[in-house]
Amino acid sequence: QYSRQFTQPLTQVASMLNVMQSGIASAERVFELLDAPEEPEGATTDLSSVEVKGRIEFRDVDFAYSPDKPLIQDLSLVAEPGETVAIVGPTGAGKTTMVNLIMRFYDVDSGAILLDGIDTATISRQDLRRHMGMVLQDTWLFGGTIRDNIAYGNLNATEEQIMEAARATYVDRFVHSLSDGYDTVIDDEGGTVSAGEKQLLTIARAFLADPTILILDEATSSVDTRTEVLIQRAMAALRSNRTSFVIAHRLSTIRDADTILVMEHGHIVEQGNHETLLAADGAYARLYNAQFAGAAVDVDVAS
Repeated sequence: QYSRQFTQPLTQVASMLNVMQSGIASAERVFELLDAPEEPEGATTDLSSVEVKGRIEFRDVDFAYSPDKPLIQDLSLVAEPGETVAIVGPTGAGKTTMVNLIMRFYDVDSGAILLDGIDTATISRQDLRRHMGMVLQDTWLFGGTIRDNIAYGNLNATEEQIMEAARATYVDRFVHSLSDGYDTVIDDEGGTVSAGEKQLLTIARAFLADPTILILDEATSSVDTRTEVLIQRAMAALRSNRTSFVIAHRLSTIRDADTILVMEHGHIVEQGNHETLLAADGAYARLYNAQFAGAAVDVDVAS
């Protein structure tokens, strides 16, 4: 008893110090964000009167997070409207950076990214992103009903449009098994639905938004086989007739892509469809064969 009474205050003080240090670190990050200068828009092009078709071109693009460590160098490629472009490569190859540049989360250091021939640097970020949709590995849900979570994709959507998006992306398959159906309330963490069902909800939200350009970062979380099949079908429905960029983690899911880019150190080392890249017996073939042979080597193609 005496030893507990002696050590308990020391334990409490140590715990308070940890909390205080965490609070100080959080405050530093918050104030760093508040003090950061606003990004200049530089918008000279209004897309409201333009029919966006979804042609994306990288023209001699260079980018680095820090000046002494170039990441993407002299990158050029074209994605025609409606095409699916899959991006594979080892960690740090520049896959996620590439799609971040499309969304203008960062601006290129040199070169240009063009949307239907228009330099995206001349388009406001809000205007540009209005035509784009993202489905990321991390599923973001909001406190509210399942219906509400889908409707965030388009706040002006009708009930029928919400139901159509749910049916097209197989959300209705699991919603019908819930006692409250689409009125089932979920919290921010989505505790009442599984990881795969969360992914389907985010896909349905993107489907309802109906973007011209789509960015998919395949989830690597473990889901049961049945749900994984539904996710792949939902993603295929979402990609239909949209220019799509897919960061691929499982090479089996991108065999139908129009173009597969193999990236290493910010460069495209191979480019083509599944059959031509396998026949070339290069970097893609090595990744593909190693992944399906269950090789012990690390062939991580995640970002």
